[in-house]
Amino acid sequence: MKRTFTAPLYILATVLFGLKTYIIYRFLFNISLDNAMQEFILLLNPFVSAFLAFGLSVLFSRKWQMRYIRFISLVGSIILYINLIFYRHFSDFLTVPVLMQGSNAADLGGSVLSLIYPQDILLLLDLAIIWFLSYRYKKTMTVDYVRRKKVSTMAAIAAVVVINIGLAEAERPQLFTRGFDREYLVKNIGLFNFHVYDAVMQSKTEAQRVFADGNELPEILSYVNEEVETEKSAKFGQAEGKNVIFISLESMQSFLINNELNGEEVTPFLNSLTEDKDTYYFENFYHQTEQGKTSDSEFLVENSIYPLPRGAVFFTHGQNEYNGTPEILGQSDYTTAVFHSNNSSFWNRDVMYDSLGYDTFYDENSYDVITEGEDQNTVGWGLMDKPFFEQSIPYLQEMDKPYYSKFITLTNHHPFDLPEEEATIDQFDSNSQTLNKYFQTARYTDEAVQQFFEQLKESGEYEDSIIVMMGDHYGISEYHNKAMSQYLGKDITPYQQVQNQRVPFFIHIPGDGNGQVMEQVAGQIDVKPTILSLLGVDAEHDIQFGNDVFAEDRKDFTALRNGDFISDEYLFTNDMCYDRLTGEPAEDIEGEEAEISGETGEHIESVCEPIQEQVTKELNYSDRIIYGDLLRFYDFQEGKEKAS
Repeated sequence: MKRTFTAPLYILATVLFGLKTYIIYRFLFNISLDNAMQEFILLLNPFVSAFLAFGLSVLFSRKWQMRYIRFISLVGSIILYINLIFYRHFSDFLTVPVLMQGSNAADLGGSVLSLIYPQDILLLLDLAIIWFLSYRYKKTMTVDYVRRKKVSTMAAIAAVVVINIGLAEAERPQLFTRGFDREYLVKNIGLFNFHVYDAVMQSKTEAQRVFADGNELPEILSYVNEEVETEKSAKFGQAEGKNVIFISLESMQSFLINNELNGEEVTPFLNSLTEDKDTYYFENFYHQTEQGKTSDSEFLVENSIYPLPRGAVFFTHGQNEYNGTPEILGQSDYTTAVFHSNNSSFWNRDVMYDSLGYDTFYDENSYDVITEGEDQNTVGWGLMDKPFFEQSIPYLQEMDKPYYSKFITLTNHHPFDLPEEEATIDQFDSNSQTLNKYFQTARYTDEAVQQFFEQLKESGEYEDSIIVMMGDHYGISEYHNKAMSQYLGKDITPYQQVQNQRVPFFIHIPGDGNGQVMEQVAGQIDVKPTILSLLGVDAEHDIQFGNDVFAEDRKDFTALRNGDFISDEYLFTNDMCYDRLTGEPAEDIEGEEAEISGETGEHIESVCEPIQEQVTKELNYSDRIIYGDLLRFYDFQEGKEKAS
């Protein structure tokens, strides 16, 4: 009788699932590939991961092999798809801390639904084939290996895993010590191995607080004193005793400012402030958030400490000891409050605001929120910005003065929905519905801020206040680079992608008269020391990594959370050093050393390397503070470690 060859199901499952994973990596994730070796590793690791997962089935009896293969294919597909949904919005990959924030998912609503595409059903094709074969040919496609054959299979699995990791380490030395760069990890070892690595890192970081004893503080204090602290700026105390009104502009990016769509200004009011003599506008100001997005920007603003590389500090370390701006100002007789028409528990804000020292949190229960009918005043994530500001004015008037207040807007939030009657500018026309709608919600927020300025003047809250406005994070991720390239009229290179991380930052001081457009590089880490300086509050014993933006002897770089940085002269990203002003590589395109000369004419091997080393050190110090809850060992009044 003629025999037909039937491959074991675990082999077919490896091929099918590996192929699906590669397609997602290559065509649905926007992973940058710089050379042929990276291309090969990206092709290899999906099949290595699949072989590792499905190959273990040979250890089971025939009865359990098919069940195991079905289970792994289902769970693997779910993990892949959840990551894909997450990536479509954040251009990032899930981590354990983010999964721990699952309670936030209840508030996502249509934001998640807009990320699910009809064609995604095709991603279940391999799953359907595997399940069909496991039932239809369960007798012929199972294996019953002898012990030697099982050992050989396990050895083969181990060998391909070692080869994958070896190639990854060769391609990216110190790959596992730069865990904050998740794209590099996924690109080199695969999504599933990344999740294993992430789980190990999570257990490691959780242990850091348990074993921390404050012995690391002297080293960190020495760094801050030597590398970060500056002399007082000329503007120190200019706004002493004034109220602070801080406005967090949801998803507002700098490419909108002084830019047009179809001949119309997108943000006419914010544009006007760039020419206002009472306003300082920083055009090279970068967001430094990571997975915590808006909550990360809040953490940066209040603490001048970097957010974590994984998860959101607000959620994972909300009960740590901090020395936030509200607490410092509270000691100077300021009243402090947050205004945000959302669930108080979202991003764990109710806990974190208490840790930061806020007196009052005006959440959604403080507002008249109408969700349906003719008088509906909500869209997307909640109360629209215009009624939000309008309803906040009475609360602001009731606050004891001086006060420090923070307003967090909502309307310009993904998926950027806006009622047709509220839209005052046309949508963009591109392949990205997200970018197309973005201009309308950004215009609406611009109008809401203009209205708020007028209401502040009418209510008497304007003259004796300074108004600080800041974009909290990007609104358009690199997943929409094709559409962004169309709008900006330029290719989105790695250099341009970093430039797209600029967010608007305004400091409006009524009566100042010296306002101007500021060109220096700065970031969200600098907001706390700037505000305290303007108010004349000398927090000399504070531990912070930012500088007053008006100081002359500032730190010479702004670090992004993934290890990239921007200095006055250079921009570093994707292991490449660029001239910040021109975008030209500081090295030859073939990787040859550039002959960059200083005043002495001396050849410099790598102009970015010294700054890169300092950036890495600073990010690590910041992480140690959070993971170890080190500020509990520090006396901010005396500027020294607490006695044991």
